[in-house]
Amino acid sequence: MKKLLIIGYVWPEPNSSAAGSRMMQLIHFFQSQHYQITFASPAQQTEHMVDLTTLNIAVENIQLNCTSFDDFIAELQPSAVMFDRFMMEEQFGWRVSEQCPQALKVLDSEDLFCLRHARHDAYKKSRLMAEDYSHTPGSLSSDLLSSELAKREVAAIFRCDLTLMISPKEIEILTDLFKVDVSLLHYLPFAFTQT
Repeated sequence: MKKLLIIGYVWPEPNSSAAGSRMMQLIHFFQSQHYQITFASPAQQTEHMVDLTTLNIAVENIQLNCTSFDDFIAELQPSAVMFDRFMMEEQFGWRVSEQCPQALKVLDSEDLFCLRHARHDAYKKSRLMAEDYSHTPGSLSSDLLSSELAKREVAAIFRCDLTLMISPKEIEILTDLFKVDVSLLHYLPFAFTQT
């Protein structure tokens, strides 16, 4: 059976956040594709998180900057690893590459954090941010290109085999502004299910 390791920024809480709902949608998708899933996170477990074990998902508490993760993933030998947000790829991606070089590396972006940050910064400064691709001061592209957060996030995208994107606008920004090849990006919006 194919093995998927999901490295979560937090444990999924679908009743608390859109990110939690998104993660559960991805989990159900990979289960439908017959993946055996292990969910690992360095975050504190909460009373609101989904009991993943009831869904036949193995759970693992992992630590940042600890070689115990190397032993864990070397034993697991997943065929694919999905990072929940770019920060998890930054922390664990190089360890995955060292211990399981054959594993497919997928980044679930949740959203483009550098874009969110640039918009938030513009709002805090009561400044309109032109959403164009000129390189004039105050334009969206100027703010993003000078952002350390954007450099970190785009670097994580380049280190992965595939990045899941929720927004076509974010894909446009990545391909036009940061010259990310479209083959590295996959548009996968929120899926709504009827109950």
